[in-house]
Amino acid sequence: MHSYPDASAVVRALAPDEPVIVNRPQAAARAARFFVEAFPGKSLYAVKANPSPDLLKVLWDNGVTHYDVASIAEVRLVRSVLPEATLCFMHPVKTASAIAEAYKVHGVRTFSLDTQEELDKIVAATADDAGEAATDLALCVRLRVSSEYSELSLASKFGIDLADAGPLLQATRQVADSLGICFHVGSQAMTPFAYVQALERVRAAIVDAAVTIDIVDVGGGFPSIYPGMEPPPLEDYFGAIHRAAESLPVSYSSELWCEPGRALCAEYNSVVVKVEKRRGDELYINDGAYGTLFDAAHIAWRFPVKCLNADRAGGEAEFAFYGPTCDDGDFMKGPFLLPADIAAGDYIEIGMLGAYGAAMKTRFNGFGEGEIVLAADEPMASQYRGDRRDPRMSDNVVSLR
Repeated sequence: MHSYPDASAVVRALAPDEPVIVNRPQAAARAARFFVEAFPGKSLYAVKANPSPDLLKVLWDNGVTHYDVASIAEVRLVRSVLPEATLCFMHPVKTASAIAEAYKVHGVRTFSLDTQEELDKIVAATADDAGEAATDLALCVRLRVSSEYSELSLASKFGIDLADAGPLLQATRQVADSLGICFHVGSQAMTPFAYVQALERVRAAIVDAAVTIDIVDVGGGFPSIYPGMEPPPLEDYFGAIHRAAESLPVSYSSELWCEPGRALCAEYNSVVVKVEKRRGDELYINDGAYGTLFDAAHIAWRFPVKCLNADRAGGEAEFAFYGPTCDDGDFMKGPFLLPADIAAGDYIEIGMLGAYGAAMKTRFNGFGEGEIVLAADEPMASQYRGDRRDPRMSDNVVSLR
């Protein structure tokens, strides 16, 4: 894999006609170290966000030892890349064969669930040939919590309601060596209060069930920086979680877990695209909804952009993008701020695509080819450099005289 100083150097060297994914392993390494050192518990990387083997190795090399896997394919992948990693199968609905293979072949001992049926399935699938139940399971009951403070909701598909959680926690306690409660506040949580509110629901569930809890898993949702989305520093999230978790009625030896996905990999890569046509305030580019820009098309996610042509020096204007396929739905409304005189033949870097971007590429219409290169510069935005101004700070000075 070739390395360049930055995305502009990629354009000068390659003048690419296909999109180029630009990886910044140093950014992912920094994010991993931050979570390992600053989060007051154990960090599990949510593999679904970006399953790149290269990224998995970067995270492992920088201290991330536990991985949240959501399918048997992810179990196999991470086990093949990281033989010594601890895998936690955190999808609440799994096939019996996936559970059995994960447990008996790949050494997975941690599973999540949100129904009695799933609990029964896990117990049966992990039993030995004589039908004896496993005695080394760590089972996390997923509780439904609010996603009201997050940009993307994860409140409707999984999780047991608080009113129904007691009997399931009691039943799970009977067969689990370690019992946990997990939840997910939604993707891109914009305030630490999302976790405080969820942990209050955890408290109520524990009190109602009167069980000993060994693991409290606050899930993912830790935010990255995008245009129009300036979250508080991650230290605020960690502090709020630590204070709320410290007061829970749990085992003295209980563990606190989290499952960052976006926060660990968003800064890992960007994509360099070429403008093929301009029509007013619409730019036709060579990547789109069926490539790395799925989120820009389907949930109107705004990614940071910059023109890589130095001669474009005019004022900025708002643009929408069309991708390269013949589908009208291959459209990203933005708005994306770029030089007002941008034209066909120019190149754009679209940043912060490490989470879900490269992971969701397809080959629809025959598109999807392109190189992957390395860049040594900084990502377009970062939660980890230490130089970002707290967005809540004000320049206003109030005199008390």
